Amino acid sequence: MTAELVRGQNHPLSQARLEIRISAGTPVAAAAALSDENGRIHGTEWVAHPGAPVQPGLEVSRQAAADHRLAVDLDAMTEAVHRVSVLLALPAPDGGAGPARFGAVAAPFVAVTGLDGTEVASYTITGLDLESAVVALELYRRQGAWKVRAVGQGYAGGLAELFADQGLAEAAQLASGIDEAVARGLARSVQAPPPRTSEGDRSRQAAAPAVGPDQGAAPQGAPGPVPPSYGGQPSGGQGGPQPAYGGATDPHAASVGPVNYSHPGRQTSAPPPPPPTAPPAQPGQPARPVAGDATGWSMEERLYNQVWGMFEDLARTTAAYRSAVDFAESRMDKELEQALSDPRSRIGGQGDAAREAARARYSQLVDQARASLDRDVAQLVAEAEVVEPALPPAFARWDNPCWHAYRVPMEIPMALRLGDLRLPEAEPIRIPMLLRLPLERGLWIDSGRTDSLDGSFTDSHDMRRLAMDTAVAHAARLLAVYPAGEFTVHVVDPAGSGARALAPLTQTGVLAGPPAQGAAGVTEVLARLTQRVDLVQMALRGGAPDALPPGFDTSQQLLIVNDFPHGFDDRAVNQLRYLVDEGPSVGVHLMMVADREESAGYGPLLDPLWRALLRLTPVPDDHLADPWVGHAWTYEPPAVPHGSEVLRQVLTKVAEARRTGNR
Repeated sequence: MTAELVRGQNHPLSQARLEIRISAGTPVAAAAALSDENGRIHGTEWVAHPGAPVQPGLEVSRQAAADHRLAVDLDAMTEAVHRVSVLLALPAPDGGAGPARFGAVAAPFVAVTGLDGTEVASYTITGLDLESAVVALELYRRQGAWKVRAVGQGYAGGLAELFADQGLAEAAQLASGIDEAVARGLARSVQAPPPRTSEGDRSRQAAAPAVGPDQGAAPQGAPGPVPPSYGGQPSGGQGGPQPAYGGATDPHAASVGPVNYSHPGRQTSAPPPPPPTAPPAQPGQPARPVAGDATGWSMEERLYNQVWGMFEDLARTTAAYRSAVDFAESRMDKELEQALSDPRSRIGGQGDAAREAARARYSQLVDQARASLDRDVAQLVAEAEVVEPALPPAFARWDNPCWHAYRVPMEIPMALRLGDLRLPEAEPIRIPMLLRLPLERGLWIDSGRTDSLDGSFTDSHDMRRLAMDTAVAHAARLLAVYPAGEFTVHVVDPAGSGARALAPLTQTGVLAGPPAQGAAGVTEVLARLTQRVDLVQMALRGGAPDALPPGFDTSQQLLIVNDFPHGFDDRAVNQLRYLVDEGPSVGVHLMMVADREESAGYGPLLDPLWRALLRLTPVPDDHLADPWVGHAWTYEPPAVPHGSEVLRQVLTKVAEARRTGNR
């Protein structure tokens, strides 16, 4: 159970390897400082910050962002380290741009989680005003055990005053260096979503929520938490709750505050047309659902917001059901305990009657909760039946008829469907898992899992095949939803083991070139993409994007890596990590098809790589954690109907559009 801390409160930590997740209402710089038992920082090398993001046991973000994930390994701390302080600072205002004090922005939210996304403790930093830097919380060692304490100590003098207060002699110089590092990265800072307005509210009948966004982190990524920014991309940064999609995270992303459904790129000076309405319902009957009844500036945005609303409704009604069942069990246990502790109940049949009455009350409460859940699920199923056929190709399943009338689009869509999400209590309903575009993090198709939720067993050979099929389906959809020539796919397949699965891509001619094989092929592709990232970064930082070489391909780039780490030497591994860290900000993305255990020989070196990627599976799996209401969502990968040629037909049209320039 998550401990929601208040200032000064502490909580024990049972894990050594943790993530610190930060959500703020504006881009902030995040840092972590090591100090001794007296709280003193012994030197600049004791601080991990955007200019030096990696220190022993610590890794922080390289730029200002509205959402951060800091990696902490307490076992890697030396004996001299007794405290790890998590620091937040507003970037130095440039020409008056950006807030200068925390009192002018939403209260930052900080959560300590395990590597599996399980939230250990959280803290909302309230009461700030003129402060521009704050010690959010600290992990501290006490009698050989580690604890976390909510601090919330702000400094109006910024990082310089903060570091000076902790005894660092070079406080001013370090603060200045951090400001410079942040300024260099502001061009690619991740903005927080704009505040939700009353016009953006989505009226919907839903069960009472168990935990709202104002009480904890919201899933990021797609329509829901992790649809889960699945994201965010914790997308996830544009949305609120996203599984592990957008966003819920896979236990990977979180944001605080109400969900915002607006899309800045689609706003115009004219008000949006009213959404479609359904005919009046019969008295006593729920309103008949209609596709696109959410607010938005286009039908695409309305459908996106409607899927978000469906995700929220399912999350809330399931949370209400689970809460009711927990209450019923607690009440029954208490009544049974009272009955057993009363000596009078042991005479005759009084004890049996008391126990029977307690169980009857339990069954009545659970039945009432289940009836409410079934009613809400039935309404969601009815809504899904009208929404699913109306979805555009980017949001639709591969069996949707819209693919048969597919045409290469002229604009990039809002989001991309990565699969479906479901909960065990609501088997009839599937929620599309939508990830906002453009991609803000890479994808990892995990080929290492060998069992499934139904207890069946899948051998390693089949898992690798299924993982590559899933990767090809994702890549094909990305190619299909981008305008012709605006998305390029490269493949690294060192041993050629993915040739069969890659056939739809290679035979239709949509790849940038043949799949690279062998160590030499790996080296050539990674060197080319690494150079691309360097060139674009230099051009953007220098304010001269027009200075790129003539004929430079400005399309989004995706690298599919199969069979990692086969064919990768140490240099190639470092280049891969560089692409994961720096590539998304300049349009270079990674899709790994790999079994993490096979790269265990690299030790913790690759841990940041896996954390930076959104983990998906080729078989249904309940690994997407939703920190919004605490659900573990089951992810179902996209499946092309058996025997269907829809994928090849779509890719053939993409290749033709590239050759002719016609859509």
